[in-house]
Amino acid sequence: MEQVFDPLRRKWVALTPEERVRQWFIGVLQEQLAVPPTVMMSEVGMNYGLAQTTLDGRTHRKRFRADIVAYDRGGKPLLLVECKRPEVDLDAYVLAQAQRYDSVLDVRYILITNGMRTLFLHRQGTRFLFGERPLTYPEMLHG
Repeated sequence: MEQVFDPLRRKWVALTPEERVRQWFIGVLQEQLAVPPTVMMSEVGMNYGLAQTTLDGRTHRKRFRADIVAYDRGGKPLLLVECKRPEVDLDAYVLAQAQRYDSVLDVRYILITNGMRTLFLHRQGTRFLFGERPLTYPEMLHG
């Protein structure tokens, strides 16, 4: 399988359709939204949900990975990016997935993209509202 170098993970990874979107969007974040690469991470692992005990007595929680997370200057998660393959609709299921990740990360902004369409959401109180356009990193820091 073809591979691509992920500058955030600093390693070669399989170039799947979703990975192609992720790598393209890392460029968008840097070039169009002025997000410094030093504040971004890709494939950010997290635990979600209640701990469950298996039959052998071990406890575990479900592991998830956020596609891209950008942090503020203090190291707190600021932006969550969820990338999908181009043929995946950006529907309520995808939005719910991003909001599950947010329940762990507690970000102010969410971007969802399939490479064809990109949705921008911003936190207002306890809800996320759709925005007209993605904010630049400096705007996010001051927003």
